Amino acid sequence: MLLKNSRYHKTLPFEPQAEPGTFPGIRARQIRSLEGVVEHTLTRTDRLDHLAHHYYNDDRQWWRILDANPELGAGGELSHPDWVGRVILIPAANSPMAR
Repeated sequence: MLLKNSRYHKTLPFEPQAEPGTFPGIRARQIRSLEGVVEHTLTRTDRLDHLAHHYYNDDRQWWRILDANPELGAGGELSHPDWVGRVILIPAANSPMAR
């Protein structure tokens, strides 16, 4: 059950496929095009919560960065050496995504 003020409140549930590692949950939110983004080149020490703290002064806003970069999946990829040097998008602090 999601709280009515959750950003996932209106998201439809889904049932997992018979693939290993899948689980029941909610469908991904619709991702909109963004204006006013910053490009950030990843380093080996970057984490979503640290980036959110740096750009938004709130480490709980990590989901905004994840939503802006669907190729990240769950965000754990940042710890993989292959991501060092890649560029990700950081939505502007006042973007509509924050609502």
